[in-house]
Amino acid sequence: MVRVENAGTRPGPPPAIEARRLVKWYGSQPALRGIDLVVAPGEVLALFGPNGAGKTTLLRILAGRARPTSGAVQIAGHSLDRDSDGVRRAIGVLAHGHQLYEALTARENLLFAAAMLGLDHPREHVSEVLARVGLEAASEARVRTFSSGMKRRLALAKVMLREPKVILLDEPYASLDLQATKLLEEFILAKKIGGAATILATHNLTMGFGVADRLAILRQGRLVFEGRREETSVEAFRSLFALHGELGAVE
Repeated sequence: MVRVENAGTRPGPPPAIEARRLVKWYGSQPALRGIDLVVAPGEVLALFGPNGAGKTTLLRILAGRARPTSGAVQIAGHSLDRDSDGVRRAIGVLAHGHQLYEALTARENLLFAAAMLGLDHPREHVSEVLARVGLEAASEARVRTFSSGMKRRLALAKVMLREPKVILLDEPYASLDLQATKLLEEFILAKKIGGAATILATHNLTMGFGVADRLAILRQGRLVFEGRREETSVEAFRSLFALHGELGAVE
């Protein structure tokens, strides 16, 4: 097992994300097999691996949307076991599915999200993020009429409404055009500067490599590699996939 970081030996603020001996079983099938993971405030970790490696399961547990079979999780100082509401308030999640209400308009979706967050001046916030993601002209259209790319932009707008301490992104580049991809990366950088930690799970090696501070490979529920981005290159990192067996297609 690879330990991604040892928080006990590093001075400074407490981890933004900390998972210890994380295990998840679905029936008789193991999805996570003892994950030790620490991500510092302001750090971006790009997580790679094939379909079925456990990436989405790991992010769902960190987001408080699934319970581990065993192990402990702390998010921004909140224990998943004792303060799951605190965990949910601390995070912004861009899941693999868009998680939108298709019968509502784009604006109504965001106004509902703003109300759930208890934001002051929600209409102003909603108008701002709609403009940022390029959906202002389509704001009164029902989401069921949107293309997959437009839905992905609206899902990103929901994340932008928050001021998260932790950002969890599951295949965030799926269905994004170049303009939306640039917008996403600017958002990650801005939150990084503000001290938010990010885990980015993706098949897109080039994009993930470009924004990450650290790189990790998850295979069959285990972290099999971790390293600093500056210690390798895209080409060298790509070659590591061959060392860890068949990991599926990576762009």
